Amino acid sequence: MSGSPALLLRNARIPAGVRGTDPAEILISDEGRILEIDVSIGAAEIPSADLDGRLVTPGFIDMHQHLDKSFTLAEAPNPDGTLIGAIEAFRAYSKGLTRQNLLARAQATLDRCVAMGTTAIRTHANLDYEMELRSVEAMCELRAASSDRIRLQVVAFATSSAARGDPETARALLERAIAAGADCIGGTPNLAPDPKRYIDMLLDVAEKHDLPVDLHIDETLNPQARWFDYLVDCTARRGMGGRVVGSHVSSLSAFPDDEARRSIEAAAAAGVAVCTLPAANLFLQGRDRNGLVPRGLTRVNELLAAGVPVATASDNIQDAFVPVGSGDLLEMARWTILSAHLLEDAAGRAFRMITDTPAAIMGLEHGLRVGAHADLVASRCESIEHLVAGGASERVVLHRGRLVAGTLGKS
Repeated sequence: MSGSPALLLRNARIPAGVRGTDPAEILISDEGRILEIDVSIGAAEIPSADLDGRLVTPGFIDMHQHLDKSFTLAEAPNPDGTLIGAIEAFRAYSKGLTRQNLLARAQATLDRCVAMGTTAIRTHANLDYEMELRSVEAMCELRAASSDRIRLQVVAFATSSAARGDPETARALLERAIAAGADCIGGTPNLAPDPKRYIDMLLDVAEKHDLPVDLHIDETLNPQARWFDYLVDCTARRGMGGRVVGSHVSSLSAFPDDEARRSIEAAAAAGVAVCTLPAANLFLQGRDRNGLVPRGLTRVNELLAAGVPVATASDNIQDAFVPVGSGDLLEMARWTILSAHLLEDAAGRAFRMITDTPAAIMGLEHGLRVGAHADLVASRCESIEHLVAGGASERVVLHRGRLVAGTLGKS
């Protein structure tokens, strides 16, 4: 293990499954990695901090957010509460957006998220013929300015209006976004004139530049929306397993059970991950139904049972797509338990959906283990179950072993 000891965290409560719940000590290197976790570490000469029995967990990971849209609800309301209504509202508003406005709102959102314990975010930055690269460039600037506080991945989100329906013009915009520093390829193929051609183009660009893919796909309750299946098939044929995410995939819940089972098994075999977004799906989906309104989520339990990696995330915060939100991923974990009907080990599964699973999908060296980056949250809770169920009024947050929120007592 490289790096010299730089910080010793004392009196930490460690979650069951790591090494019991007895008070323990965590040694962190000057490179921000965990060097050792033990009951007692002889390092009297190392600067130390007393956690006073706080529960220590990995930092939270929000693998699907739209920092460029957050806190725009007042300026861009969504009167009909639909997905198309939200898209049109933000599209009209975005025409006048400046880099300064984008950065200010995104920074304010990021600050909230860090204070709540988020140590990594994957943000989808609109890429279209009106905004062009303004959002991508602003998010890349924010990534650089915030690198000592949080890990930020920027998705070049080629929206349905990226090139007025022309995949080749969208391809050119994506190439420019990659040159500007985008980390991931995104898009909304369902809303393109030719979804198949759009998916092919997005995967072509990703393969060319060896970048991961994270698509908004089948964000509808129309059972005829089957583009997730095409994405899975393309992933398998191209050998891109482990590098492709389908976000939302709401229509999977409207399939007949046997057809849904086949889709899920194919996704598991192809190595395609899924990110469910309960806030947006609960708010936007099912508005055309008058009775027995569906939740709008994908089949979370069946996906998990089949071994498909499933993360949950914030999506949007106080904008036309989601009018509420605090930046607290524990809130998203609770909403996931309720809306997805998680039951067995519900808190543990939901917690992994905001920590271990998105870390693996995003390729982050994360976790409460030796060798991982010391991206940690210390909370006054007895266990992960209590943390997920009720949160914690006080949180201490470390990014790469450096305090970024809360206060640490010296010892």
